[in-house]
Amino acid sequence: MKKNIFILGLLVIVSACKTSDVVEQKPVVASESDFIIAFGSCNKHDEVNPLWDDVLATNPNLWIWGGDNIYADTDNMEELRSVYEAQNNIPGYKKLKETVPVIGTWDDHDYGLNDGGVEFKAKKDSEQEFLDFMGVAKDSPRRTREGVYAVHNYNLPEGKIKVLVLDTRYFRTALTPSTSKERRVQPNVYGEGTILGEQQWKWLTEELTNSDADFNILVSSVQYISNKHGFEGWGNFPHEVDKLKRLLKDSKAKGAMILSGDRHISEFSVDNIDGIEYPLVDFTSSGLTHTYTGFSGEENPYRVGEVIFVKSFGMLDFNFKTKTVNFKMIGDNGRVLEQLRQKY
Repeated sequence: MKKNIFILGLLVIVSACKTSDVVEQKPVVASESDFIIAFGSCNKHDEVNPLWDDVLATNPNLWIWGGDNIYADTDNMEELRSVYEAQNNIPGYKKLKETVPVIGTWDDHDYGLNDGGVEFKAKKDSEQEFLDFMGVAKDSPRRTREGVYAVHNYNLPEGKIKVLVLDTRYFRTALTPSTSKERRVQPNVYGEGTILGEQQWKWLTEELTNSDADFNILVSSVQYISNKHGFEGWGNFPHEVDKLKRLLKDSKAKGAMILSGDRHISEFSVDNIDGIEYPLVDFTSSGLTHTYTGFSGEENPYRVGEVIFVKSFGMLDFNFKTKTVNFKMIGDNGRVLEQLRQKY
């Protein structure tokens, strides 16, 4: 039987046909959480970074970069490195790194090529710069493996959390340009192309199949569930969408969820998948320094709640006793813009 989803007060009304006027905002309330994850995406070092103090105020146990952590769009590694260094020197982010572990993935603008994939010629060098930014040791096995995907296990007295950071860039094959003016790209022919590539799929299958974690978090730079908007996303590779659904079902992984970015909007997308006892939540949080302020609506049959297009970051509040995760979109001054609670 599917477990219920609870929307906890839509605290900002930003509907498809309305402005982003704040109707009501409430501060983050301290909770009896066992673990807190904060995450975000779409961040420019040369614009005001207004949210790092708010991130710190949530007392997170972990910060996850969801991609487009910087905007470089270059195959020049000196230029890429200088932008990473500039971000590292942002005072608020620098303070965060002093107290909170940082992990994450990349998306196209920190990868180095807009909408780029397997064809990007500088990807191997770019990977090393990314790993430097993430503080990965020079002798780590990740330094000699293609792709930035990684697993992070958090074993707590109350239970276990597994974070599976995916790489949706390094191996991703070509997109299909759209023949419609309303879309940038359209889905590939079913069975053609890949997002993750053979080796990453093998790794992910092993990690989920052998997972004994209470919660399994997949970090994807692009949206997994929302598939009608005509931009980048898993929906452009429908066979890969189905493959992950089968894997989640067959692996019997507990408490699986997806964190995504890229879109310059934030929203909750929820899908009930046959054979999985809980709804799959795709929490999109984007962006940290700039958003799609001209948003005028798009179809997403899986959306729960409203689209938020003010600057925000995501927060996940885990309670092992109740097997509950409280997902929150948080804006400047610690305002909760929207939240959703899911019991697993």
